[in-house]
Amino acid sequence: MCGICGIMAIGAGLGPGDQSLLETMTDTMAHRGPNDRGTWVEGPVGFGHRRLSVIDLSSAGHQPMGNEDGAVVMTYNGEVYNFRELKAKHRLEEKGHAFKSLTDSEVIIHLFEELGPAIASELSGMFALAIWDRKSGMLHLMRDRFGIKPLFYQQDGAYFRFGSEIKAIIADARVPRRPSLQALHDFLTLNYVPDQQTAFEGIHEVPPGHVLSVSPDGTTALTRYWDLDFTASDAITEEEAVAESFRLMDESLARHLIADVPVGIFLSGGLDSSTLVALMSKQTNAKLHTYSVGFEDDSFNELPYARIVAEHFKTEHREVIVTADMVRELLPKSIAFIDEPYGDGSAIPTYCVSELAKDDVVVVLSGEGGDEVFAGYDTYAAYKTYRMARRVPGFIRNGIIAPLAQLLPVSDKKLSFEFKLKRFLGGLDLPPEEAHLWWRIVLTEAQKFGMYSDRVRNELDAQPTVRHFRERFARCGADEVLSRLMYIDSTLFLPDDLMIKNDRMTMAHSLEARVPFTDPELTGYLGRVPPALKMKNGRKKHLMRRAMEGHLPQSILDKKKVGLEMPYSRWLKTDLADMVHHYLGEERMRKLDIFRPDAVKRLVDEHMTSKRDHGRALWGMLNFSMWHEMYIE
Repeated sequence: MCGICGIMAIGAGLGPGDQSLLETMTDTMAHRGPNDRGTWVEGPVGFGHRRLSVIDLSSAGHQPMGNEDGAVVMTYNGEVYNFRELKAKHRLEEKGHAFKSLTDSEVIIHLFEELGPAIASELSGMFALAIWDRKSGMLHLMRDRFGIKPLFYQQDGAYFRFGSEIKAIIADARVPRRPSLQALHDFLTLNYVPDQQTAFEGIHEVPPGHVLSVSPDGTTALTRYWDLDFTASDAITEEEAVAESFRLMDESLARHLIADVPVGIFLSGGLDSSTLVALMSKQTNAKLHTYSVGFEDDSFNELPYARIVAEHFKTEHREVIVTADMVRELLPKSIAFIDEPYGDGSAIPTYCVSELAKDDVVVVLSGEGGDEVFAGYDTYAAYKTYRMARRVPGFIRNGIIAPLAQLLPVSDKKLSFEFKLKRFLGGLDLPPEEAHLWWRIVLTEAQKFGMYSDRVRNELDAQPTVRHFRERFARCGADEVLSRLMYIDSTLFLPDDLMIKNDRMTMAHSLEARVPFTDPELTGYLGRVPPALKMKNGRKKHLMRRAMEGHLPQSILDKKKVGLEMPYSRWLKTDLADMVHHYLGEERMRKLDIFRPDAVKRLVDEHMTSKRDHGRALWGMLNFSMWHEMYIE
């Protein structure tokens, strides 16, 4: 795994100052590649690369890498698991391509000579890469199907810049650092920045499953090479789906073990990561290394379940307990590695468990993607209940049940009954895609506008955040609503939230995180499985649970989903209250001039007195205020 960056001069060549800048851009990402470093410049284009050696650890894997005559040059971050098959399938050696290494990188370069940008659809794995084609004068950027690896870009009249992390782009002082108000508007709803936008005005992200091509005159063309297909086949039986799910998970795991370095597993104690441990135990005789994170609050702590799995498979198991004091120290670090405000409470725990693993292994397997492909989220179960609850007359739902729910005391416990009931009732009068957002919403459109300063209200021509959900719901085209909701999560929540922390927090410690549940064969097959089999009788992850019967302890198969999250709602009232008052206090808010100080104070006061639980909103705003201080001011 690596860090890549580059700069292309529009209609001109790079000068000495640009070449020096490229060195600086490259070194901003030293944590992504501590084993090697390289830069390359030719005419209008320059590439930078930091290498974390995983396959073919020799110097033959040095990048940027070119073909025999240097007509094609690439800087590449990722792992393509089918590179040996592609080398044979396209008879690259028979066609005269010379290989100097055993890397997947060299296969990609020679494959590009044969197929051009169409290679993207052939690659199975995780990747973000840039290829310079001297003959056409074109620069091509490609990103994997699920956005596992990041790729950002920025363009003005003179230059096109790109990098694995935003910090490489803003290393160029000519790039303006302005917050995107639309991105902020969406962030306040989701606690992550969605789609192609970033927190910086003018800096964008290449979307997953796309190729971005840049012409010599700076013209760009964005092409989709892949999309999830949820066209269900009624011919698939439950027994077939169970057997195929197991086979495809097992084969995916085998592909994700390809490495010339030690491999470990992030073990949460949930079904996804436990499945990875069970499958890996079948494929290796070596001692398995597992790493877990926990909390003192029992409603957030899954360590007892992780220990059950670790003991069952006799793994070399290590744990870390995350405390509020650790969060105080690590929050600025996590923001510095992400380069954007990020309100998902799993980032710092992932940072901590990555720090735990880095001394033993170079590659870790993660269970991200399992909920999206096997239907594991509570929101999917909520939709099943939603269809029945909407039959209850509105005057009963809104006039009797909802007021009673509001009388329930606010709880700091994770996913408490009070929280879930209030959220569920609030979504019953909405269409499915909007209800899907409501069940996860942080701040509503009205709440956001009520908090903005006069300046922001005047400058912001806001598009509602629900547009992302509506667009994907319509684009999916599946007959079943559940499939469309799964499509939303697979193309929005998974790449723009989960993969962010998975990549940045592991790479902060020079670890490569792999995600077997995003395997194209597995996701492609399960897209064809009827939704009724994925959630049979309302049972989430029905197929995975059945497939793993006899392979996992029953307590794991029966376990309810918890998910990795911190008890920050309580911490913000106690251990971290001083941070809240500093970063969200009146003086800070007046300086920021983005939020109305009185509106923020009201939010803080309601939370501190337990009148309402605004933990998620305050955690996100705390992240934003700190990010703004670090990157903008």
